[in-house]
Amino acid sequence: MTAPVPAAGALVLFGVTGDLARKMILPALYRLTERGELTVPVIGIARTDWDTDALRKHVGESVRAVLPDVDDAVLERLQRAVHLVAGDYGDPTTFDRLATTLREQAGADAFAVHYLAVPPGLFGTVADGLAAVGLNEQARLVVEKPFGHDLASARALNAQLRRNFDDDRLFRVDHYLGKEPVEDLLVLRFANTVIEPLWNRTWIDHIDITMAEDFDVADRGSFYDAVGTVRDVVQNHLLQVLAYLTMEAPQSDSAEHQRDAKHRLLQAVRAVDPAEVVRGQYTGYRDVPGVAPDSTTETYVALTLHIDDDRFTGVPVHIRAGKALPETVLDLVVVLRSPPRPLFHGAAQDPPPNRIRLRLQPDAGVTFYLLAKQPGGGDIATELPVSVDFRQVLGPVHAAYERIFADALSGNPAHFARMDTLEEAWRVVEPILDPGTAPLPYAPGTWGPT
Repeated sequence: MTAPVPAAGALVLFGVTGDLARKMILPALYRLTERGELTVPVIGIARTDWDTDALRKHVGESVRAVLPDVDDAVLERLQRAVHLVAGDYGDPTTFDRLATTLREQAGADAFAVHYLAVPPGLFGTVADGLAAVGLNEQARLVVEKPFGHDLASARALNAQLRRNFDDDRLFRVDHYLGKEPVEDLLVLRFANTVIEPLWNRTWIDHIDITMAEDFDVADRGSFYDAVGTVRDVVQNHLLQVLAYLTMEAPQSDSAEHQRDAKHRLLQAVRAVDPAEVVRGQYTGYRDVPGVAPDSTTETYVALTLHIDDDRFTGVPVHIRAGKALPETVLDLVVVLRSPPRPLFHGAAQDPPPNRIRLRLQPDAGVTFYLLAKQPGGGDIATELPVSVDFRQVLGPVHAAYERIFADALSGNPAHFARMDTLEEAWRVVEPILDPGTAPLPYAPGTWGPT
């Protein structure tokens, strides 16, 4: 059993002036400050000519641009906690200055959380720079996705980082694991006897998972063209969601038991068969700055997965994801088998099977599609949706990055990806990572290729 990971005495944020920090991280740190969960110094590292006062001004502007209900006193408390170390990540003197600032602001023995909101190509550079001045000894390293470009590169990156950080001090971010509606899948499945006995191949016919975005790649053409839909959302986000949706019950609610259960599930998922894949690219994608004029990168993918375990053998899982689609939504639809004998009929045809729809975003909730008698003469079955909107009933949820930073500071690994699970996820998608064939075109605002 691994030793408990200590709570943080300081937060070091690499990439503090970047888009991710501005849009997601700094607003999340404000919320943690508001709730009294962030009480340690925050040291930002960036290649900039700013000083600490300029960074504090940037923090205020970023928080106010995102959050509608900013309390001046809370924001000022966060700003006072922020300090800047400006410098290049490849310059050893940057890490010397960081070590000095950490000692001054948190004390010589403070345990630091180093959060890398920087491009993955810099992960190893930063880890080596921290180790060169001994800042890897009383610390843990938190790295953003993507973790590698394929299975081989993920393993190579892990080996590079493990030179300086033990595995229990290495947290790999997948922000979907911080989303409360995603984690709620476990409660819905295993705490409700109206659902749990049905969650197997005896009662489920198939599962549909849709992650749609109604926006295009915007100004991220060069990034997206090197990644594509499979790497951007399927290998990480959607396979993590699939694991929560289909894994066996963990031995307990502990972080490691949950991660063990996810790993076992992904081990049972077959590698994708290219014959069961449709790739698409929205019209106009190649005109985006940074995108190659002959790009074969997919902006849409539909595929079928198969799980070879006792619970879900023979139950296909259909996944589709893409950009420039009609709406932004993450939906999971579990389609149950029809009764063995159709006793009742619909108005025009046999009534549809029961479905359980789990909507994770934008508004989390669950809908049971049941059958009831249509008013009037005859026993005609009609579909009746029975819905619950979680936000209306339970109140607002914490944003994903609020939970990720709270866990990073406290040392709770539950909402971070473990390396063995990442390896299985890369194995599953590896046959379709670089097919070398042109995707099918589709018009923006439609549901993908014909």
